[in-house]
Amino acid sequence: QVQLVESGGGLVQPGGSLRLSCAGSGFTFRSYAMSWYRQAPGKERELVATITTGGNTNYADSMKGRFTISRDNAKNTVYLQMNSLKPKDTAVYYCNARRLVGWTEYDNWGQGTQVTVSS
Repeated sequence: QVQLVESGGGLVQPGGSLRLSCAGSGFTFRSYAMSWYRQAPGKERELVATITTGGNTNYADSMKGRFTISRDNAKNTVYLQMNSLKPKDTAVYYCNARRLVGWTEYDNWGQGTQVTVSS
């Protein structure tokens, strides 16, 4: 079955960096757009970044210049490099795999990994 497993979260000081990874299995990874979302306590889940099957990227405005999304189709893995982290980046980060085939949307989520930015 489809699985997305995130890793790399943890506690980091303001200004620090983390790299999140999301390993996919059970589906044709290269055929899916991959995204990172995050959800802070008491807030709605928000899009962080997306990378298409062709490698095009898109970022939320507050992450531009600090976060970089990339993918390695050979390893079925998507990454999120996060630099210059701020306390407001504290959230659970989720990996998403999405594909539209005709009128059918295939939408899969990982379990999330906690990122805490604090001194």
